[in-house]
Amino acid sequence: MNPSPAAPLPSPSLEELLARLARLHPHRIDLTLERVTRLLAALDHPERKLPPVIHVAGTNGKGSTLAFLRAILEAAGLRVHVYTSPWLVRINESIRLAGALVSDDVLRETLLECERVNAGNPVTRFEIETVAALLLFARHPADAVLLETGLGGRLDATNVIEAPAACVLTPIGMDHTEFLGPTIEAIAAEKAGIIKRNVPVISAAQSPEALTVIEARAKRMRAPLHAAEETWHVGVEHGRLVYQDERGLLDLAAPKLFGRHQVDNAGLAIATLRAIDNFRIGHAAFEAGIAAAQWPARMQRLTAGALVARAPRDAEIWLDGGHNADGGRVVSAAIGDLEERVSRPLVLIVGMMANKDADAFLANFAGLTRHIIAVPIPDRDGAMPVAQLAEAIRRLGMRAETAVSVDAALQFLAQLAYEIPPRILITGSLYLAGHVLAANGTAVT
Repeated sequence: MNPSPAAPLPSPSLEELLARLARLHPHRIDLTLERVTRLLAALDHPERKLPPVIHVAGTNGKGSTLAFLRAILEAAGLRVHVYTSPWLVRINESIRLAGALVSDDVLRETLLECERVNAGNPVTRFEIETVAALLLFARHPADAVLLETGLGGRLDATNVIEAPAACVLTPIGMDHTEFLGPTIEAIAAEKAGIIKRNVPVISAAQSPEALTVIEARAKRMRAPLHAAEETWHVGVEHGRLVYQDERGLLDLAAPKLFGRHQVDNAGLAIATLRAIDNFRIGHAAFEAGIAAAQWPARMQRLTAGALVARAPRDAEIWLDGGHNADGGRVVSAAIGDLEERVSRPLVLIVGMMANKDADAFLANFAGLTRHIIAVPIPDRDGAMPVAQLAEAIRRLGMRAETAVSVDAALQFLAQLAYEIPPRILITGSLYLAGHVLAANGTAVT
């Protein structure tokens, strides 16, 4: 009697599969292109079968710039694929197929295919996720691909596009020094590694040190450089966004995204699309896209939800994932603008990762508040202990308290007697921001 064939193993859930993929490499980050190029070759090079690609690197503002790019292109009637990182609440946020977030089933099946082809070879989870995104982009029709680097640029898993339509550099600052180098020049060299021969480079305003590196790389690659404050300019006049370059002037609605820095990010998106011959974007699409762009956890106002209900009555609650010195600078400037409009006592609820410079980030808020509550980042290895974060706060001369969670911090503030309802900023980490959105019940779409 022949034995019955073995029943097929059940397909893993997306969460189980992601956990399994994370075990394929001993480290979460290991910068190299060798594993990605090997896997892409085994999949018949999907990275060579894509619509025009806009590749974006930088320290701050990448996600917001991509949000403006997507909104403008979609306002022009184009279909857009988008790959971003990190995700906030669920991994599906990282991959957008022609406007819609990838479904669990489609992502799981694509990752399973990549896992089979990888055949157990070492690969980081970000690398295999990037390959899956490129495979999906190659298989689904679209008019453009927006591709954000994960870390750095030169050795980032996304840096496999041989001839993108444009290479974009957002502001470069000090972050991830353990991987990218201890100086602005070293970090800029890694970021500028995405620049390709004869491909236009569009750069945000940079420090002199970073710009020197970018200019040298662009010259070496014969890549036309479109630099902010040199070949294009953006600002606000009478509540309108005004953009100007050699092709003329655009008078547009101001961004919905809050903060002066979002004007700069919008300008970078406009400059990028005007530098690409593939796209002919009309004034109406620029107007509609700039006004419509949204990006969660970047000076996002939370007005309802489970956590908001814990806060002091009528408090303003803002959420921002800023986590480095430059990120703190632009967020504190946005908070300063709010204070000029309507004055309220400011309280920060802060959680950070241990590899971040808490002093450099928090110093930006020393003139705005003297009250900061340090909280842990739940379920996150490498989070900064609250006692260490509180000590950094005290070093800056600010009042430091600790709470076991954002929820507990909000409940504590609700017990205090405020003559004017406070303005509460939850900040310090995108991981913390993702936890807040999930706990508050705020959808990310």
